[in-house]
Amino acid sequence: MRCPRCGTEVPGSRLSCPLCHSLVHSEELKRLAGEAEQVATREDAYAELAVRRRMLELLPPESSQARAIAASVDALSRRVEKGAGPGQGPEGKPRSWTTAWKSGGGLAALGLLAWKLKGILVLVATKGKLLLLGLTKAGTVSTMFLSLGVYWTVFGWKLAAGLIASIYVHEMGHVAALQRFGIRASLPMFLPGIGAVVRLQQSPANEREDARVGLAGPIWGLGAVVAAWLIHLGTGAAIWAAIARVGAWINLFNLLPVWQLDGGRGFRALSRGQRLIAAAVLGAAWLATREGLLVLLLLAAGYQAFAGKMPKEGDRVALAQYVFLIAALSAFCVLIPGLA
Repeated sequence: MRCPRCGTEVPGSRLSCPLCHSLVHSEELKRLAGEAEQVATREDAYAELAVRRRMLELLPPESSQARAIAASVDALSRRVEKGAGPGQGPEGKPRSWTTAWKSGGGLAALGLLAWKLKGILVLVATKGKLLLLGLTKAGTVSTMFLSLGVYWTVFGWKLAAGLIASIYVHEMGHVAALQRFGIRASLPMFLPGIGAVVRLQQSPANEREDARVGLAGPIWGLGAVVAAWLIHLGTGAAIWAAIARVGAWINLFNLLPVWQLDGGRGFRALSRGQRLIAAAVLGAAWLATREGLLVLLLLAAGYQAFAGKMPKEGDRVALAQYVFLIAALSAFCVLIPGLA
């Protein structure tokens, strides 16, 4: 349709005119606003966050309405990250056992314990269900087998299958974080000889969200490394140690703080001081392990500590995740070769 103000042809997917930014599809905005209010009354932060994102992407970025909705998206995103739910107090803060005991007696505390144990079981079941989700999509499965054939010719079928599984778990970590924040995206698509990608249909609202999504891949990838290592310890089969070693190296490489790699997305949320801390950890990890890849990460981190724009107050969670991943993956890189 055409903009009623300037006559510019406006795609049907857009709410505003790209030339004069006047609202074109105001009825759609009203519908989404009403939907957001409905889910807000149910205190469903996850659903409200998804609706607010749809509103935000249709508005001119410089408009006051877009800025107000962006602030709502950020607040909802922080609530989702805290995981507000049953057994938690105001602002998503977990209630302590002492508070639960005093406020409701022993039964309340036992009830809270039961809820937390149930939460752990639900978490495990949810992650398992999510891992199976990608295997139901033809695009993911077909590209997965295509990549398997490429790696098979180079590494043999056992290591190739382990490599594909490691990459898949890594990418599903991104998918899990994207779904948690209500960001629409595709399921993984494998690129033979390169890896796999998840295509975003919406962008993270800020550096904090982008860091969580970016670092979720290596966090899940570390889980796959640990699983392969434990199977090696239980069976004695060297192939599982090899799979763990390759998975550790791939996830460590993804922490390179450049471009759109996971490390680059994590670094964008860090202040200068935090980037220097990350660089120091990389240097210490190299001294302890002599893993050559860490030198490349150290050089990139040192450059990023003094290049480009960076937040004055960095993201402590992103720093903690990055440092933990460096330490854990570096340890696996040096530990496994002697046993593989």
